[in-house]
Amino acid sequence: MKHLSSLLTFLVLALPTLAQKKNTAYQYYIHQATSPITLDGKLDEPAWQTAQLTQSFWMVLPMDTSRARIPTEVRMAYDQQAMYLSAVCYYDTATNRAQQANYIVESLRRDWNFGRNDNFIFFLDSFDDQTNGFAFGTNAVGAQWDGLLYEGSKVNLSWDNKWTSVVRNYPDRYVLELAIPFKTIRYKAGITRWGINFSRQDLNSTEKSAWAPVPRQFPTASLAYAGVLVWDQAPPVPGPNISVIPYALSGMSSNYQAKTPAQTRFDVGLDAKVAVTTSLNLDLTVNPDFSQVDVDQQVTNLDRFELFFPERRQFFLENGDQFANFGYATIRPFFSRRIGLGGVPIRFGARLSGKLNKDWRLGIMDMQTGATDGVGPGGAQLPAQNFAIMALQRRVFSRSNIGVLFVNKETLDNVIVADKPLYNRYNRNLGFEYNLASADNLWTGKLLYIKSFTPGLPAESAVYAGNLQFNNRRWLALGQWETVERNYTAEAGYVPRRGYSRATASVGYTFLPKTGSILSHGPLAQSSYVFDLAGRETDNTSYLSYSFTTRSRSVFTAWTATDFVRLLQPFDPTNSGRETLAAGTEHSWKSWGTVFVSKPQRLFTYGFTTRYGGYYADGTRLNLTADVGYRFQPYVSLAASASYNDIRLPGPWGRTTFWLVGPRFDLTLTNTLYLTTFVQYNEQVKNMNINARIQWRYKPASDLFIVYTDNYLPTVGQPNNDLIPFAIKNRALVIKWTYWWNI
Repeated sequence: MKHLSSLLTFLVLALPTLAQKKNTAYQYYIHQATSPITLDGKLDEPAWQTAQLTQSFWMVLPMDTSRARIPTEVRMAYDQQAMYLSAVCYYDTATNRAQQANYIVESLRRDWNFGRNDNFIFFLDSFDDQTNGFAFGTNAVGAQWDGLLYEGSKVNLSWDNKWTSVVRNYPDRYVLELAIPFKTIRYKAGITRWGINFSRQDLNSTEKSAWAPVPRQFPTASLAYAGVLVWDQAPPVPGPNISVIPYALSGMSSNYQAKTPAQTRFDVGLDAKVAVTTSLNLDLTVNPDFSQVDVDQQVTNLDRFELFFPERRQFFLENGDQFANFGYATIRPFFSRRIGLGGVPIRFGARLSGKLNKDWRLGIMDMQTGATDGVGPGGAQLPAQNFAIMALQRRVFSRSNIGVLFVNKETLDNVIVADKPLYNRYNRNLGFEYNLASADNLWTGKLLYIKSFTPGLPAESAVYAGNLQFNNRRWLALGQWETVERNYTAEAGYVPRRGYSRATASVGYTFLPKTGSILSHGPLAQSSYVFDLAGRETDNTSYLSYSFTTRSRSVFTAWTATDFVRLLQPFDPTNSGRETLAAGTEHSWKSWGTVFVSKPQRLFTYGFTTRYGGYYADGTRLNLTADVGYRFQPYVSLAASASYNDIRLPGPWGRTTFWLVGPRFDLTLTNTLYLTTFVQYNEQVKNMNINARIQWRYKPASDLFIVYTDNYLPTVGQPNNDLIPFAIKNRALVIKWTYWWNI
């Protein structure tokens, strides 16, 4: 730990000062429009003829050492209400594409998969801090794609806001026009230099390109490599910026298992967005409802610890990375899904978030839940609770930052059982972290310290962690150490394991052939050791893989691994409520597997994984998964996934098999009207779920949802030993209307 801390301390002081922002030579000068702009995909307005034209893009894939071969032309302008962008995306005439299908897309559905669509996206760094920003784009048939940029290159696609776009298709190109209202984005008044980059993907030629060059190992969203957007004058301040978003909901549900009467519901609620400044936003919510959110994708759970499912609710997402990404994937002092799920109502909430200036970032959130019967331990009442979170972040050097997070979960009107409170009166977390990001993005890392405060648990309640990663075109190297003390508690967070230390290291190398069908290939070696706080080894996984990526974007990986586990508590290796292995028993095994993903250009796509080898108690485990998809572009997308587990153990378990099957049907009549039907059959938890959702976006960011949900027991035995193939557990129908009203 001392050696790692010393190394990271050196990097904190030295590395960020070695380089300045990349690509400052790439500058786009945006001027006020000389005429009104109509979004029609024609580009015949005088404003477009006088706007600066940029068309010299750099190739990112398959190789990042030359200019792009497929032409793309971009222009920008603005008026007092919005900024405008047009792009002309030519097809690959070398493959006679004009005589074939003019594009490759999945569907007209919003927020599509980047790797499976011809698309144009631009990334906007409105504070030029190379860390946070916005992304807007469309695929080749006009389906929109928008998200929040965080941690320099990651995109949160769950964010949604008001903007408009049009795409027009021609035999040799498609043309898009976008209008982004100034009220939609956050920026500091008076700043005339923003970060920006344009990204283009053409799947038929397998070429991905960017205006400002980006090394091939990084996504084109990497703000460290953004160019500069130079305004002819400071962008206009949009004036009063208040949005009120009411909703009305009506629904009906039936619980056939409990044999209770059908219930109807009618709810109304309100969200509001108030721009305190052009860069600081106040979000308010009263009686929110998230019934329209996509269902979680089920998995076969053979893990000893709690699984993680991402947040999908809109209110928690804007600037949510400042709260949710503090720490590591398995050390999160705050996890918003702890608030208001499992039948617990959120009464109201508020969040103030955004930029104070280029260097300071602030987030304050307070959420109040209501008391609920029957959802606490043993069916007890869960009292009303308050969640208060504060995050403050200060940029240092070129792209690094120092962050502070405080989380307070307070229990109101505690439930008393046997003269003792059933819940902790409060649980608090105070954390500090330093996030290293070098100017060229080759070095990244983190130093982390968190302390929890809970009544009755005064000592051994801290987290210490740090990591350092180097990633260039050929080499990837990572080292990480983490210690979570035995009494560390994050009731409003996600920390599935306590009382351990873990050391992790990985190294990989990429070969880049200049010719042939293989684009890149190379090995990756990883090893992770876990120790209890007395220094005894409890877990070890060592992994070696070799991957091949073809120039057509298909990927094949073969791997082998060794595992060791010393159980710290009883564990059922089938995770299905059966007999358990004893605490203290030791288990080790070897396994191997493969992963394949087909090239995305075909109408029919597929992928598979295999895993075979040892398992607990000298048993064996076989796991096979498959994903297939077919599209009738651009209107229909069909997909199905299946996972099969065959676990063979000595008595009393014997042989156990689990199927997990999930077909999905997407019908996109237009880019504003979607029907999605998702079926999940999970043999491990004995449940089949059907979720069908119609979404009509009748105005930008305003929707009508119709959501139908069924849950079934796959087979149920009857007194005469007959089996009912699918017995209904519960059923619900919800109709929800939302309207985005700018005051």
